[in-house]
Amino acid sequence: EVLKRLRAVRHVRWQSSSAVSEVKIVEVGPRDGLQNESTVVSVDDKVQLITRLAQAGCQHIETGSFVSPKWVPTMANTTEVMQRLSKWKEEHPSKSVSFSCLVPNLKGLEQALLVKPAVNEIAVFGAASEEFSQRNINCSIDESMERFRKVTNAVKQAHPEIKIRGYLSCVIACPYQGPIDPKQVASVAERMMDELSCHELSLGDTIGVGTPAQTVKMLDAVRSALGTTDNLAVHFHDTYGQALANILVALDKFGIEIIDSSVAGLGGCPYAKGASGNVATEDV
Repeated sequence: EVLKRLRAVRHVRWQSSSAVSEVKIVEVGPRDGLQNESTVVSVDDKVQLITRLAQAGCQHIETGSFVSPKWVPTMANTTEVMQRLSKWKEEHPSKSVSFSCLVPNLKGLEQALLVKPAVNEIAVFGAASEEFSQRNINCSIDESMERFRKVTNAVKQAHPEIKIRGYLSCVIACPYQGPIDPKQVASVAERMMDELSCHELSLGDTIGVGTPAQTVKMLDAVRSALGTTDNLAVHFHDTYGQALANILVALDKFGIEIIDSSVAGLGGCPYAKGASGNVATEDV
């Protein structure tokens, strides 16, 4: 039923008071949506979900994560999923679909490159919160930048055709530190865009506590630091039902054209207590 709804709305254009007339939706359900499940979803089921999303009209799909299965066991079968998707792409050359995967370090990049035909984009994931960075990826913000720089430099030098996406978590608040200063968010965002050469940066309200007023303050600070909102995406969890309102603010007041969402509102973060599902793609 959800996929039917996606097919029905995939060609609808946005009309607002801003200059935005069409948005890009990044479907994060197969990765961000499934990573918090209590059981591992099979390769067959993941591939079926991803290919049906593609057939429903989703053109940008986050498919998995090359992280240690010790930390995120639900992503342990990402290599097998991507191998199957490589074959699916060969069998469906007319489908213009971009598949992306999270890559935390050089080891993860090596795994991604083994299934390179299916991987059009890699993503690195940082945080605006020092405490969350330590708990999520076991290093400080500065250390994470150095780790990511090795990954992005390797991609730029040997595989320039692969795009680099950045994720910045806890842009409103952190489950461990509490509210995050918008200036701190802006500082880390600027570093990710400049030092890592991300073609796109997704700003995430990881625990879904943001309000439109807080979203405006955060986006104002980021826009001031970057000088633009071009190539920015928003990624809202819907813990308190504010995700759509926050997206509307991003569209209308800041002209942001890229929205992350998850089919059926799947999601959550294993390292962010209280984080509920992402905003549902069909609702967006």
